Amino acid sequence: MRLPNGFGSVSKLPGNRRKPYRARVTVGWETDKAAGTIKQRFKTIGYYKTKEEGLIALSNYHQNPYDMNSSEITFEEVYQKWSAEHFPKISNSNINGYNASYLLCTMLYKMRFIDIKRSHLQGVVDTCGKNYPTLRKLKVLFTQLYKFALQNDICGKDYAEYVDISQYKDKNPNAIDRKPFTKEEIQTIWNWKDSNEYISVILMLIYSGARIGELLNLKKENVNLSEKWFDIIASKTKAGIRKVPIANKVFPFFEYWMQKNDCQYLLSTPERKHFMYRNYYDSYWMPLIEQMGMNHRPHDTRHTCISMLTAVGIDDKIIKKIVGHKGQSVTEIVYTHFEIQGSLKAINKI
Repeated sequence: MRLPNGFGSVSKLPGNRRKPYRARVTVGWETDKAAGTIKQRFKTIGYYKTKEEGLIALSNYHQNPYDMNSSEITFEEVYQKWSAEHFPKISNSNINGYNASYLLCTMLYKMRFIDIKRSHLQGVVDTCGKNYPTLRKLKVLFTQLYKFALQNDICGKDYAEYVDISQYKDKNPNAIDRKPFTKEEIQTIWNWKDSNEYISVILMLIYSGARIGELLNLKKENVNLSEKWFDIIASKTKAGIRKVPIANKVFPFFEYWMQKNDCQYLLSTPERKHFMYRNYYDSYWMPLIEQMGMNHRPHDTRHTCISMLTAVGIDDKIIKKIVGHKGQSVTEIVYTHFEIQGSLKAINKI
């Protein structure tokens, strides 16, 4: 008998076991951007003597799928439970779309779903920096999650319907804020570099053109200090997969962070943990930028790098190669030693 999509499965395990039948359900889906594949994450309900017992256990689980009080369920858990039920019914492209929208909601992940109000949802829309088509997909995700939450008595009101994306219909919500750092501002950052180790991160961004997410997710194993480049193995676009030259000006910062501790990531929190974007932005970027009397977002560093490379006459094709711009074709992603040296020479001119 074929079970309904999202219901789960009961399978017999190999070997001589007292309880050979395992019942499990899907609790989430993950997108492997590098491989371009989607895989399920499972939760085992239990092990049983017969298949019938396993099916009964699955049925009981779906009667009360939450192993905690519904009032304590977080946004992250609602997404996992909703996606486990919904993703088997839709295409891979739609799954990728929902996962991309979910990645914009990091500030909500650990919040109890019942504590989330319209202002929190609107905050994601207003600060994510995405265009109108992307915001429409984000609002669809909110709508789906609230429908699921209402059906399962997790919340009592649908705040998704009050989220306003119409104001961004003809513009990118953060486009007017994306401006390069001036020469004077860059000099100010250099003057402040010894006051806080995390100021070095701003300079590393400016002199590499890397996206903030690319740098925060960069592992030490993908940094080559001897040849002065680092490898971006996962990015928001195919063109973003690239080798980025390490400019001489910021090379000491890369050395410092490589040797600082045993965290597998190049940059780390004071607790030697992987940086989540919201933690870095709220606790380090904004306080430091404000202390230096500036008003910038992390993406401004990328525009700054492009502007500086353009100002010193670097060919547009090389600039796209360095920053992983969409204009670079997939066939250009294979790097030769000569190209890396050319990128290094270019980045050292700024």
